[in-house]
Amino acid sequence: MLLTFLDVSGRKLLSQSITGSLELTELLMVVVIFGALPLVSLKGEHVVFDSLDAVLPAWFQRLQRALVDIVCAALLMGLAYLMWNTGAEFAVTGETTAQLKITKAPFIQGMGLLCGLTALVHLLKVFWQSDEESAEGGTL
Repeated sequence: MLLTFLDVSGRKLLSQSITGSLELTELLMVVVIFGALPLVSLKGEHVVFDSLDAVLPAWFQRLQRALVDIVCAALLMGLAYLMWNTGAEFAVTGETTAQLKITKAPFIQGMGLLCGLTALVHLLKVFWQSDEESAEGGTL
């Protein structure tokens, strides 16, 4: 946030922006978002649609949670595979950001690793239910 504030302030007040601030902001957002993804999934803190929970039996809710976790795990594992391969291709071609020439491969492969870790979290949740989810009936 400080980088964006200084960049915008410099642009407005001094007619001079910080070189590469957009690139740095994008890369830092990648780190924050994908770094939080496994933790958000582990804690079950994503958006939940629970309007029908009051009328659905508990066994159906557990089945539904398991199916959602399996689908999420499969999709995230596929995404992890694609990101890892893209990062490997970028490493071979030497792909960098436009202004600062920061190598993109480690960021993309890191995204792949974190998606893979998140997929494992969802698989674990299929077989292991937290005490909170057991008591509350769980979330999606």
